[in-house]
Amino acid sequence: MRVLMYYSNNDVRLEEMEIPQIGPGELLVKVVASGLCGSDVMEWYRRDKVPLVLGHEVAGEVVEIGKGVETFRPGDRIAATHHVPCNTCHYCLSGHHTVCETLLRGTHFHPGGFAEYIRVPAINVDRGVFHIPDGVTYEAASFMEPLACVFRGQKNAGLRPGASVLVLGSGISGLLHVGLARALGAGLVVAADTIPFRLEKAKQMGADLVLRADDKVITSLRNANGGHLADLVIICFDGFIPLALKTVEKGGTVLFFAGAAEGATIPAPVNDIFWRTEVTLTSSYAGAPSDCLTALKLISAGAVSVLESVTHKLSMAEAPGGFQTVSAPTEHDCIKVIVEPQK
Repeated sequence: MRVLMYYSNNDVRLEEMEIPQIGPGELLVKVVASGLCGSDVMEWYRRDKVPLVLGHEVAGEVVEIGKGVETFRPGDRIAATHHVPCNTCHYCLSGHHTVCETLLRGTHFHPGGFAEYIRVPAINVDRGVFHIPDGVTYEAASFMEPLACVFRGQKNAGLRPGASVLVLGSGISGLLHVGLARALGAGLVVAADTIPFRLEKAKQMGADLVLRADDKVITSLRNANGGHLADLVIICFDGFIPLALKTVEKGGTVLFFAGAAEGATIPAPVNDIFWRTEVTLTSSYAGAPSDCLTALKLISAGAVSVLESVTHKLSMAEAPGGFQTVSAPTEHDCIKVIVEPQK
């Protein structure tokens, strides 16, 4: 079978590999759609593990089932998440499933979603594989995992109906945050970025107001929000951290969502941010199985228009260039790239 072997963003090779053999409790899945995530082009995050096959936003068809599998049959359309928790450790039992060591280091597809076929381990089959609802395409279902991450972030941040939300960064995660905040009943949804193309996409995803991400955001936000700043500020690009700390309202929350550059720090005078403000800084990582199930239901209901964000669909032969496209999105009007391994 064909796979995309990752060495660096500028060196992704189309290579051949044997189709994986499955064991008891496992699935062999033909990958139909596989999303390219921003984390896939974080070279500092990957450099000690290369070469490897990336890809964790997958949807496909079950080809073969291992002994003991009862929930799935060949021909089933499924979406799967690559990392799942143990459900029994300290972190899982306290509700922090996505920092479970099993999720962080113990589970993954083989070889990775940028392949024609993947082996899904038994633990993932048990708690991380979901039937795609009727009427949902493979392409839309591949958004299950990234939307689950976004849902968990807004849940951790305590988004409440009627709250004002400012999303800083309108790449794929920012657009999903805009769409989800709209779906969950936010009162005012504002998107900020420096790229006009992305701001137009934010409008399509449901933003009430789109702004250039500079210090004028503060005045514009107050004008649109009854004199107030944002109840929830979501950081989807680490370059906007200073702006986030200036645009959160007293009693509000800042969600650190996107991964940051290696060695990034928070440039914040403690008294200016925390003293007499009751501002909360919080974070989230990944999505738990329950978040994946919720995300798939949201996609099925059409609550978040995930396909609005797709700008590129690539065959396996075209896909190596997709990594360069995602790592330099402003040069290509790129937001979301979907790889189609069967093409």
